[in-house]
Amino acid sequence: MTTPDAAGAAETTETTTTAGNTENAENAETTGEVTERRLHPVTPLRRAWAPLAVLFGWAVHDPDGAQRHLSRLTTTTLLIGIAVIIPAAALYGFCSWWFTHFAVTGTELRIRTGLVFRRTAHIRLERIQAIDVTQPLLARVAGVAKLKLDVIGTDKKDELAFLGADDARALRAELLARAAGFAPETAHEVGEAPSRQLLRVPPGVLAVSLVLSGGTWGSLIAALVVPPLLWLATESVWTVLAVALPLLGAAGASSVGRFVAEYDWTVAESPDGLRIDHGLLDRAHETVPPGRVQTVRIVEPLLWRRRGWVRVELDVAGSSNSVLVPVAPREVAEAVVARVLPGVTVPQRAALSPSPHRALWCVPLWWRGYGLAVTDAVFAARSGLLRRSLALVPHAKVQSVRMAQGPWERARGVADVHVDTGANKTVTARLRDAAEARELLAAQAERSRTGRRDARPDRWMA
Repeated sequence: MTTPDAAGAAETTETTTTAGNTENAENAETTGEVTERRLHPVTPLRRAWAPLAVLFGWAVHDPDGAQRHLSRLTTTTLLIGIAVIIPAAALYGFCSWWFTHFAVTGTELRIRTGLVFRRTAHIRLERIQAIDVTQPLLARVAGVAKLKLDVIGTDKKDELAFLGADDARALRAELLARAAGFAPETAHEVGEAPSRQLLRVPPGVLAVSLVLSGGTWGSLIAALVVPPLLWLATESVWTVLAVALPLLGAAGASSVGRFVAEYDWTVAESPDGLRIDHGLLDRAHETVPPGRVQTVRIVEPLLWRRRGWVRVELDVAGSSNSVLVPVAPREVAEAVVARVLPGVTVPQRAALSPSPHRALWCVPLWWRGYGLAVTDAVFAARSGLLRRSLALVPHAKVQSVRMAQGPWERARGVADVHVDTGANKTVTARLRDAAEARELLAAQAERSRTGRRDARPDRWMA
């Protein structure tokens, strides 16, 4: 069964013209009484770094060539180059800011950028599924914020960077109010919807969870073991550094990086979805839109089980939100999942039917980690022994169902059932009895049809 995802339709139209052909468009916007606004005046300082970043990237990519070119320059030439590059970068930042405007109409958000080549993005409000407010460290110091928009049908986020922190929150509230159907003259007065906190992850619990994470230890062990072995084999400093630095970076990203990103993780419930606030240096304010969650995964690493902790991850159609709860007791995490998937009860381990014993000839030992449960609301598939993962797919979010059977699986009488979702992800029930898999294929197709027919519409603040 294959069903197209109607929500994947394009929502953003773009127009690109030369500067000499934009007069009609500008006049149309003026006569339509649309008030255009500029970004925060601090924006040129951020954009002025773009030309300098290009030079820095070239120097990092080709350090030998950069060193040769610098050695050929005299002090006078170098000073003249700096005197030209810095004003040019400042002029670029100012021009990119001066020719960037945005406006909110009754049906869309318009973002107009460009000096020579003008780009106008028309973002329909009803296609906006999440609006996130982020504040990098320097932006927090300057009192500004970045507005990121998740729009149905696009992989790349449109953004407004930067706005005043209060202005960004006010604009977010106005856009959500207009998307919910409030009149334009009252939308700016609605304000941000109230919220109720569901959970907050203490920093100590987050730190302990990272210490007990297998990925952290795996990266650290690799960073400590591989470089000495390479040195013994090659005695090349550059080879060791080329391998050691990425390994150390991976170890840092899986430990310190995650702690900084997931610090003070808070989940709150509001009419426009679940709000997630997190970050130690870069503060992020994200929203999990209602009705757009395609898959929920409850992950249980081996070293977390004694404490009863789990991690909750998401697949959201057209959105970059991928973590709902970094670590929490299982009962608390399941209560949050019930808010994301209303009416869904997470199947317990006893309710999951295991793969048949003959599956051990296909995947020795690891076959014990596979399980399946199908309820009235979700298709639930478990996988993993050391890192258990239970994936929950609401029947209404299933786009297609497939059965796959390799020659060895066919000889053992087992098959895999793949369920595809609207987020371009697949959940697989591994090594099921072949007869059961065929029955599941037909039954799941029917459950998906009825689930979409009875599902509530994906709307903001309904």
